[in-house]
Amino acid sequence: MEVSKDIIKHLRINERIIAKEVRLVGEEGEQLGIVPLYQAREIAREHNIDLVEVAAAAVPPVCRLLDYGKYRYEQARREREARRNQKICLLREIRLRPKIGDHDFEAKTRSVKKLLNGGDKVKVTVMFRGREVTHPEIGWRLLQRMSESLTEVASVERQPVLDGKRMITILSPTVTQKTKVKES
Repeated sequence: MEVSKDIIKHLRINERIIAKEVRLVGEEGEQLGIVPLYQAREIAREHNIDLVEVAAAAVPPVCRLLDYGKYRYEQARREREARRNQKICLLREIRLRPKIGDHDFEAKTRSVKKLLNGGDKVKVTVMFRGREVTHPEIGWRLLQRMSESLTEVASVERQPVLDGKRMITILSPTVTQKTKVKES
């Protein structure tokens, strides 16, 4: 399997190092001091391992004695493990209108619940048209009703806010809900 170049930054090793002297770090992490480059390469050859430049910006550059193949494998494994443990949380949006019917409201509530059970945050938006914006309390009551009907699966991350001709609230899944999703 080919490891992408984005995962591991390529470091200078052995003959590719160009500094005159380097700060040498041993296999166990012990400081061996500042030594000329040729001497550091000799030490690496004696121990049958690689000389790897780990901090090129330092003065003098820092080089470690280690098995480069094993080091790259460990780095790739750490990256894969970190990516596996990441949870991508999307912000999904559900739009409502102030004059929404009861059945339509229930259908929207079910779809919000489904998204929350999937682990996503949901932005519930009430869109006003024309003069409807003169009655923001209708939109506020609608968003309150939505959040109250979803109290067992969601917590309100952001209270309803009027933003132009839209009133927005953000609901996030509760912690107990996230653990149920992971157990499944």
